[in-house]
Amino acid sequence: MKNVLFALLALVAFVAPVSSQNLNDNGDNIVGEYLTDRGGSKSKVRVTRNDNGTYTAQVFWVENAIDKNGNKRKDVKNPDKSLRNVDIDKVILVDGLKYDAQDKKWGGTKIYDPTKGLKVNVSAEFIEPTKLKLRGTIMGVGVTLYWQKLN
Repeated sequence: MKNVLFALLALVAFVAPVSSQNLNDNGDNIVGEYLTDRGGSKSKVRVTRNDNGTYTAQVFWVENAIDKNGNKRKDVKNPDKSLRNVDIDKVILVDGLKYDAQDKKWGGTKIYDPTKGLKVNVSAEFIEPTKLKLRGTIMGVGVTLYWQKLN
């Protein structure tokens, strides 16, 4: 029984990293829908492939999209004043994300944080088959986020 349990644990330890690595082997594997949770605020993000081979991540659902007055919340902290009237559930978080086949990661652009109104450098990689790790950095300081892939 001990040997069977050990074999199962060894198999799980071997298969999980291989599965994650395989997801990082193809740029289009990032395409899909994700559930995010930033400080208790949940939202869903859709990542799509653009005609030029880059990727865009756009919010399509926010748990608390309505303000206390019953109005749809807007992207009021956006540094681009022309985008401050965009509904919070339509905000583009990442545009122009590029896949680096050598590093097996996505990056080369910035991620937008609508809670702070900041854009920071971003890199992304799968650490589990349904868990995308995003690392945002500015001047060497960073924050790591995890998006749960839904499909």
